[in-house]
Amino acid sequence: MDSARLSAQTQEWLELMARLQTVTQRSQEQAVAKAVGNEFSVVDSRSVMEAYLRSLNEMLRNPVEAAGYAQRMWMDWAQAWQNAWTPGGEAPKDKRFRDRRWQNDPYTRGMRDAHLALEQATEDFLARLPANSKDTLRTKFYTRQFLSALSPSNYLMLNPAARDRFLETDGESLLQGFRNLVEDLERGEGRLDINTNDPTAFEVGKDLATTPGKVIYQNDLMQLIHYAPMTETQKKRPLLFVPPWINKYYIFDLRPDNSLVRYMLEQGHSVFLISWVNPTEEHANLSFEDYMKLGPLAALDAMGEATGEKRFDILGFCIGGILVTATLAILAARKDKRIATATTLATMVDFTDVGELGVFIDRDRLMVLREHMKEKGYLENYHLQDMFSMIRENDLVWSFHVMNYLMGRKPPAFDLLYWNTDSTRLPAAMLLWYLEKIYIENGLRQPAHLSLDGTPIDLSKIDVPFFVLATKEDHIAPWTSIYPTTRLLSGEVKFVLGASGHIAGVINPPADKPKYGYWLNDDYPADPGEWLKGAEFTAGSWWPVWSDWMKAHDTEPPIKARQPGAGKLKAIEDAPGSYVRAK
Repeated sequence: MDSARLSAQTQEWLELMARLQTVTQRSQEQAVAKAVGNEFSVVDSRSVMEAYLRSLNEMLRNPVEAAGYAQRMWMDWAQAWQNAWTPGGEAPKDKRFRDRRWQNDPYTRGMRDAHLALEQATEDFLARLPANSKDTLRTKFYTRQFLSALSPSNYLMLNPAARDRFLETDGESLLQGFRNLVEDLERGEGRLDINTNDPTAFEVGKDLATTPGKVIYQNDLMQLIHYAPMTETQKKRPLLFVPPWINKYYIFDLRPDNSLVRYMLEQGHSVFLISWVNPTEEHANLSFEDYMKLGPLAALDAMGEATGEKRFDILGFCIGGILVTATLAILAARKDKRIATATTLATMVDFTDVGELGVFIDRDRLMVLREHMKEKGYLENYHLQDMFSMIRENDLVWSFHVMNYLMGRKPPAFDLLYWNTDSTRLPAAMLLWYLEKIYIENGLRQPAHLSLDGTPIDLSKIDVPFFVLATKEDHIAPWTSIYPTTRLLSGEVKFVLGASGHIAGVINPPADKPKYGYWLNDDYPADPGEWLKGAEFTAGSWWPVWSDWMKAHDTEPPIKARQPGAGKLKAIEDAPGSYVRAK
């Protein structure tokens, strides 16, 4: 390295250190506030400590068995190091160690395999804790977080790819990584806001959410988009998309080649979609009931006025699907027959087992959350981002730690991760009611346990044809908690299990080279495991399966394609509208 370059690097290091010192003070203040309970954190240190103490007491009840597991852990760890010096052997499939350099020499192989042996032995050891216990769930979860953090892939001197890049760039990669770290801390105002995408790669309305359409109706909570037709004729029944309000609606309309909205337009549907507002303190008192009345119910009224139709199809995704299910229960109780078919994607109806999200939610945390939201009236978006990232820590935290800070690179442009970071706030009244009544009390599946707009709801009264999609690797809505929909409703239900996870498994468009697939089985036993044993796997997209199912439930002749704004409701503005752009 020449002296001029060394001098420039040194100067930048000094400048970055000064910036880090400034932002570190804010980080320390936040850490102290969280530790003493003055600032909300998704991680409750008190409940974590209590869980470990109770789990330790449980493990010590059988000291001989505990000692046996400890001995096995040590032997497996030592065996991994011994095997590392034997040439050959198959590399593990763990994505953290997919770089071939982890296989190249005994030292790196030993570190890798010893760590994997430690993780496996610890998982086996903790498996003896009582099942269906919140303490067990927390102990397993936070132990995994700790071990994931200890992975040798996360450290510059232990990661062979990061070491090589450091040498190849004469230290420039470490400087760039330090720059990325300081920028992430500054963007989070002291909170480490790990960059997972290129924020300059996309613009909503230009690169994403580009399907032509018009906003034809709006209220304080949502805008209703009517999309321009892509066929000369269309299905007579309009189709309403109800997206989740934890992120923006354009998960349904990313790019032309993976837009579910565009796909259904190409199949001849007349598509309408709700674009939710990003709540502020003005929306603090909006309830789940308000989301129903100002959301799908208002949208159905507007669609009827715009098209003159009285029957509709409806689709909901995640919490949007929960809202759709609750709305259908209300309509069933009121003998309202407007909905002809319903579809839900990654939507739980049974909250008996919520997976690892249960680590963060209980009545104690609900009290803390209520106190936290008193002043602002909403929950900041980054809390949910942190929670979802921790559930997939190696994919959404540590992989970017390695890329951004050790390798000194910037994340590539990826539409799904861009959408994932474009998250929204949640109004206090809605969130508190939802967590207590639906999440903790599991009230959605209990007949008449919940009342909305003065009407008790009962899912068993829903008798419209229902299409249900779950995804096998979903960490947010476990498919086994979605499957009970097949037995809770009184009408026809078609259940499809997609491969991959909560987002990628849903946004799985038809392609020449199928990326994922799906399972089908028309027999629905009570046990989801039994259903899966008898299911048949097909490579490819589930979208055509849904489209064919919709066609089978639509016998009316097509009509001339509807143009947005041509009916009684005139266009307010072009899609994607203004609500989706609000920060």
